[in-house]
Amino acid sequence: MEIDRVVLSAKQKSLRVNLNQDLYGTFAEIGAGQEVVRHFFRAGGASGTIAKTISAYDKDFSDAIYGREAKGRYVCKPRLMKMLNYEYGLMEERLDRDKHPTKKFFAFANTVATINFHKTIQGHGWFGVQFQTSPEKRPNTVVLHVRFHENDSLLQQASGGVLGVNLIYGCFYFYKKPNELLKSLYDNLDRDRIEIDMIQMNGPDFENVDNRLLSLQLVKNGMTDAVIFSPDGRNLQAADLLYKKNILAIRGSFRPVTKVNIDMIMKGYSMFEAERKVDPDNVQVLFEITLNNLKAEGDIDEKDFLDRADILCSLGQTVLISNYQKYFKLVEYFSRYTKKRMGLIMGVNNLLDVFNEKYYRDLNGGILEAFGILFSRDLKMYLYPWRDEKTDELLTSENAPIYPRLKPLYGYLTFNKRIVDIEHYDREILHIYSRQVLKMIRDGEEGWEEMVPTYVDTIIKEKQLFGYAGEEDTPEEETHKATRN
Repeated sequence: MEIDRVVLSAKQKSLRVNLNQDLYGTFAEIGAGQEVVRHFFRAGGASGTIAKTISAYDKDFSDAIYGREAKGRYVCKPRLMKMLNYEYGLMEERLDRDKHPTKKFFAFANTVATINFHKTIQGHGWFGVQFQTSPEKRPNTVVLHVRFHENDSLLQQASGGVLGVNLIYGCFYFYKKPNELLKSLYDNLDRDRIEIDMIQMNGPDFENVDNRLLSLQLVKNGMTDAVIFSPDGRNLQAADLLYKKNILAIRGSFRPVTKVNIDMIMKGYSMFEAERKVDPDNVQVLFEITLNNLKAEGDIDEKDFLDRADILCSLGQTVLISNYQKYFKLVEYFSRYTKKRMGLIMGVNNLLDVFNEKYYRDLNGGILEAFGILFSRDLKMYLYPWRDEKTDELLTSENAPIYPRLKPLYGYLTFNKRIVDIEHYDREILHIYSRQVLKMIRDGEEGWEEMVPTYVDTIIKEKQLFGYAGEEDTPEEETHKATRN
């Protein structure tokens, strides 16, 4: 039986680190005070742990030490990485290994902006640790981004201090259990105070860690509502990726990606980039999978999640995992980062859910409140036709069975081109459904290869994704393999 981990206070964690004679490092903090190192000074025994502490508040001083930022932003990941690399490099340069043969060096850094005086800009920050787990090893790096939710600068500073202590402690005592390290970041904190929306672990002790799974854990554990990772599997911070972009998103199970999915995104994208308010060089396409979709067969299956992610990443796509079942929540999320035109690609069957009032009973304003959020933004919905399996009827915006009481609202949106049909779609593939393809793969049926994009069938077979077991060798093939081996 698994025993629950004992949660230590920030003071207890700081003291335990201080009393470990093999840990030695520097603290560099910009913005929101030196709240992290303060815990270690107050806990006692800090002289054996802290080599240096610095707070380069002035931009000119900061630039002189760490270099300039091309975009002029100081609360960003590039600034954090420069701080970590510079401070850790000084540890190795200035401390003689012969004098410190057992020391495990580390550098902690953060760059934080708390809520402004008029409370119009919410606080956020980057935190990171570069650390050794043994003197002869290369250092690991753990980096995370947080959004502060408290409505007071002093409270945000205090929360940042606790988070920093949790991060340092977790790196040294939970690095062998990345998921435990992740959960420990919220010791003595909660989601109402801090939201962790990005984390990345790299280094010799994290070689077997798939950072995409860490992203999934952030959403699954309620630490954030949405995470993004790149085609090469790197976890991304939403503001860095989506800031002032034209965003085009498609939601689906992608289990697996089918020719229909690709036709939807290609035809929808061509219409979106042709829009007068869209800059073709400033478009960010996102393939979104909801947490609810991942739980379709019960608890989240990490293998199933990675199968979907592997396919999408192999196709060069950026993936969004969200806890936004309702589209208006997704658009609200995008609106944090851009005011430019956004687009949603969906099938007509999904549109019917958007216009189903039962999904908005928890809102005081009902469906009108949700639509106020959706269409007060510069948003267009691109509808892909849906073939009803039972009646074989082809549904488009013109014959979608919208509830009669909502037809005036629907008519207004279609008349003003806020909802439009995708043109020039491929009629020959409308019979393809991902659940059917998945069943064929699992049952070993033939013909599913023709329903997925080029190379996707090869990837599924080579990596044996989605339960693909491969074909049994004939006696002749078995004899040939035995002879060859």
